[in-house]
This record gives sequence, structure tokens and C-alpha cells, in this order.
Amino acid sequence: MDIITTTLVLLLAIVVSGAISRAIPIILPLPLIQIALGAIIGLSADLSVRLDPEIFFLLFLPPLLFLDGWRIAADELKQDMNVVVELALGLVVFTVLGAGLLVHWMIPAMPLAVAFALAAVISPTDPIAVSAIAQRVPIPPRMMHILEGESLLNDASGLVCLRFAIAAALTGSFSLYDATLTFLWTAFGGLAIGVGVTWAVTWLSTSISLRYGEESGSEILVSILIPFAAYLIAEQLHCSGILAAVSAGTTMSVAESSGRAMAATRVRRNSVWDMIQFAANGTIFVLLGEQLPSIVEKASATVQVTGHQGFWWLAAYVVGLTFGLAALRFTWVWLSLHLTLFRQRRQRQTSPNWRILAAFSFAGVRGAITLAGVLTLPFTLNDGSPFPARDLAICLAMGVIIMSLILATLFLPPLLKNLELPKDTKHEEDEAAARVDAAKAAITEIARLQHSLSKGQEDADLYVETAARVMELYRERIRNQTGEGEDVALSKRMMRIELELRLAAVRAERTEIFRKLRARQLGNEIATKLVRELDLLEARYAS
Repeated sequence: MDIITTTLVLLLAIVVSGAISRAIPIILPLPLIQIALGAIIGLSADLSVRLDPEIFFLLFLPPLLFLDGWRIAADELKQDMNVVVELALGLVVFTVLGAGLLVHWMIPAMPLAVAFALAAVISPTDPIAVSAIAQRVPIPPRMMHILEGESLLNDASGLVCLRFAIAAALTGSFSLYDATLTFLWTAFGGLAIGVGVTWAVTWLSTSISLRYGEESGSEILVSILIPFAAYLIAEQLHCSGILAAVSAGTTMSVAESSGRAMAATRVRRNSVWDMIQFAANGTIFVLLGEQLPSIVEKASATVQVTGHQGFWWLAAYVVGLTFGLAALRFTWVWLSLHLTLFRQRRQRQTSPNWRILAAFSFAGVRGAITLAGVLTLPFTLNDGSPFPARDLAICLAMGVIIMSLILATLFLPPLLKNLELPKDTKHEEDEAAARVDAAKAAITEIARLQHSLSKGQEDADLYVETAARVMELYRERIRNQTGEGEDVALSKRMMRIELELRLAAVRAERTEIFRKLRARQLGNEIATKLVRELDLLEARYAS
């Protein structure tokens, strides 16, 4: 009962945090609100949440990493893949080395292996926290694609580095040769397992659906089980379950490109995964807040590990580490962008806008992955003695998460205001071309079906007239996408006006349906069917 009660309280806190985020007039990221609510729960209720690190990892990381891999805009990243790889891999190693040495310099009492473990967990960034901060100052699409790609890869690389650091702390030794071999097996084995599990499951599921029909609930459940299966199999074979979950997600996006799933399945599955993502991320931040009072309460004992007594030393370490991470990120971003310009032989052109460099630097917000990673630090060493400076590492990681969120809240919105990266016109051209080709395919199919249905019918003219009316809608879409100059601008303006009118009409229809339902002039079954149709139309128009 205690576990159930705790879970319900955490979920309720997530719901309340969403309401508060929408209600307050100031820009405040959702993770900070959730942390504050968690702290209130920790002070007012004795939940005493203590999860085993391995269980915590298993519950939260596979679905979150899987969803990141599934929804990543891979095609949009191709043009900036060099920058993404440099940020996601090079920056992680640079951060682990730089921040690890910085922590060991600031706190000599913390063993070097533990310092590197702490640096590894604070190296991954969290794009969900960034998007929450910038919800009222939209991030340029190209910048968001780079941040998403970086996050997807640095989650895996940072947590793999964490495993090596923990192993060094547990054994007291580190072999570069053994670590390289272990890394290759861990990385490539995890990637292969994620791909293999996803292909096998999707192939089996598709075969059953084609033979016996598709059931949306089962398909959704299968998609939820895939990341856990990939993670557990990889961990059982001593490979990276993290990379297995990531590669499972990217493979899922490829498998889904076949388009075999029913439309209803895709709609429902997206809704379920949106809820899972919201709940999992929210739970992690609420748990962070819930544990914050107990961590602060132990602050005196925690600071004593550093050789000092005052609580303010802990705050100083957090501030120093946060600004150190920002400096490392700024340095790497500057080098990465200039290296990109050099490769493109554009070094004579002006340097990148300083606001872009600063925005990329402050966008390095730490979040759910950092907290999940630091909580996996073991409680004891191999000989049974306590893991050195574990509470201190958790306290510093929590402080960095909160501090990075606060700094991003203060500085990111003004940096992003009216900031534009080089516009990607090819994306718009590809979208317009795809719409035209799809409309042409629809016209061809309508003509074929109309001819087939009307053949031998006495009212053949009715089929011709109806088909012409439907085809005119698609011809109008083609004209809207293939015009030039002022015609295109006028057409797009008309489309926006039309969408507003359609949305207003759909909402009026739904209001009337609900009015008739309340007045008992319409049955529940019919009302549910009509409202679902209108909801799908609104979702289509509003997208």
C-alpha cells in the first residue's frame, strides 16, 4: 500500500505542476516547479522514497531513451551531423575530463574515479528542460534539431563513461586496453541488440497482424515492452542497455516507415507515449525535489567530506561546477563551430553570432538523465565499505541540475529572442513537393476507383460528379503548393484563414453535440462517435 500511495502522490504532483505552469504569469520551467512540489512533499509527508539504482535505471531510462530515438528528426540532422557528433561525443569526453579534474581540484577528498563518475553524469543535456524554459520564446527549429540530436547521443555516451568510472572506483584500477575492449563490446553489442530486438518484435507483430488482424491495444503494449526487452537482454549479456534502448528507438522509426500500422493505432500510440514521457520525466523531477530536504539535512555531514564545515561551501562548489560546465561547453561550441566553418572553407567569413554561441552554451541544461545516472552510484564498494563521497556526489549533481535550470531560465529567453539560424529552405521545398506528389497520387487513385465503381452502373454520372468534387480538393492543394511569388503568399494566407474558420466550425459542432447530450436529445454512443470524429479533425487542422 505504501508503494501505491507514494506513486499516486507523485503522479498527483505532476498533474498539479502542469496546472501551476500554465497558471503563473512568469516564465518558469516545468522541471523547477516539479522540484519545488517534490520538496514540499518531502517536508510535509514521510514518503521516504528509496529506489535501488538498478531498478531506478530500468524504470525510467529505457522508455525515455527509446522515445528520443524513435522521434528524432534524423533527416533534418544530416546537414548538421558533424556538429551533433562533435557536441554529443567530443563534448562529453571533454566535459568528463575537464569537469572531473575540476571537481578533484576543488574537493581533493573526493577520489578521482568518483570525480570522473560525477562528471560523467552531469555531462548529458536535457532538451525537454530546455524546451520547457523556452516555451514562450520558441527555439529556432534548426537549433532544436541539433540539441535533440546531441541529447540523444550524449545520454548514451555519458552514461557509458559513468559505467567505466564506477568500475574504476569499485576495483581501484583502470586499464585503457581493457576499457577500450569493454567499450567496443558494450557499445556495438548494445547497438546490435537494440536493432535485433526491434526488428524481430516488429516483424513478428506485423506477421500476426497481417494474418489475424490488428488490435490497437496489443500494438501499443508491444511498443512499450520493446525498450525494456532490449535493455534487459543487453544488460544480461553485459552490453550497454542504454545504447540498446536508443538503437531500438531509431530502428522503430525505420520499421514504422513501412506504414503498415492502422491510423487509429498510430493516433492512440502517440497519445500513450506522450503520457509516458510526461509522467516519467515529471516523476524523476518530483523525486529529486522529494529527496532534496533530506539531502540538505545531511549537508553538514556531506560538507565535512570536503574538509570544511559550513553549508555555504557546498553552495560554492555547486556554483563553481555549474559555471565550469558552462565554460567548458562554451569553449567546445566555439571550437566546434569554427572547425565547421574551416572545413567548409568559410574561415574568412565573419564568426558565428555570439548570441548563438551563448544560447548553445546555456542550452546545456541538466535534467532527468543526470539525476537517474547519479542515483545509480552504488552504496558500497566490492569490499563492503561505503562508496566514497556518494552523498556529496548526489548533492552536487542535484545542485547542478537546479542551478543550470535557473541560469537557463534567466539567460536563455533573452538570447533566443528574435534569434534566427540560417534558414533551411530545403525542408520547406521537400514538404511542398511531398504534398503535391501525395495529392497527385490521390487524384490518380480516385479516378481509378471511380471508373471501377461506376462500370456497369445506371447512375454512372453520379460517380463521376462525386469523384470530380473530391479531386477538386486535391487540385486546389496542388495549386496552393506550386504557385509563385505573390500567388504563394496569398494562397498561404487564405489557407491560414480557412484553417481558422474550419477550427471554429469544428468547435461549434462539438459544442452543439455536447449540448444535445446534456439535454438527453442524443445517446452516448452516437455522441462519442461524433465527438471522436470532430476531435480528429481538430487535431488535423491544429497541427
